[in-house]
Amino acid sequence: MRDSVEVGGRPRTYTVVGPADGRPSRDLVLVFHGSRQTGAKHRKFTGKAFDALADGGAAVVVYLDGHKGNWNDGRRESRFPARRENIDDVGFTRAVIRKLVASHRVDPGRVFAIGYSNGGQMVMRLAHETPELISGAAVLAATMPAPENFLVADAPAVPMPVLLVHGTKDPIIGYAGGELSWWARKLFRIGGRSLSMPETAAYFAARNGITGRPVSRTLPRRAGSAGGTSAERTDYRQPGRPPVTLLTVHGGGHTIPGPRRAPAVLGRTSQDVNTADLVAEFFELSR
Repeated sequence: MRDSVEVGGRPRTYTVVGPADGRPSRDLVLVFHGSRQTGAKHRKFTGKAFDALADGGAAVVVYLDGHKGNWNDGRRESRFPARRENIDDVGFTRAVIRKLVASHRVDPGRVFAIGYSNGGQMVMRLAHETPELISGAAVLAATMPAPENFLVADAPAVPMPVLLVHGTKDPIIGYAGGELSWWARKLFRIGGRSLSMPETAAYFAARNGITGRPVSRTLPRRAGSAGGTSAERTDYRQPGRPPVTLLTVHGGGHTIPGPRRAPAVLGRTSQDVNTADLVAEFFELSR
């Protein structure tokens, strides 16, 4: 269902998957697309994999639409229209949650945000700036901006479960962090240094108060999956602390593991893991 809400005098649009007359106190899953996408394009990009999170009435899934294809994320060097026009994407997120609590009877204490690329940067902004809005964050193909490149004001950390997914051969947002390539800076109008993905995982683990060493294991191959990648899961866990999990796709590109392969220019897509299934398990959406 296509719907809209007004934020700062602007109509903002989004697509809802899940009936309004479903059971009360359902989970709400917010999906933030990548640069140059819309919610509809991202839904197609993933083969509607995240729609499955609404199956059986466990959750309501919402695909939000950015401003002119982007989100006003927390990176200092973002230069696309959403940043230049200072679009209130935090207010948009807040308004969508408020509206879905009323219209679909979702639980405001069970809101989870999934973001891909620029959308992942937006999710990290929410986790730092307005952690009261979300109960967990899934960041796909995006790494934490370096301190000098992060605009969100420093505030006391609010622990929450964090799921990270990234390919080691990502041609746009490098797994090793650092600066983007010149062509990516020019094409996507972003810049600045970022942490590596292992550093990003360690950063969120430290924010959650986890002091123990992570545990890693290689995941099994799925029958019939395309070759060229392998998946490694690293879990940061400690009793009484929200977990952090990093899924490293060795050989994977700027892609989302799952049933639909991304265009070849973005690199390989792992089919050994379905990201939607991983999200459901990690956040216990089928509780």
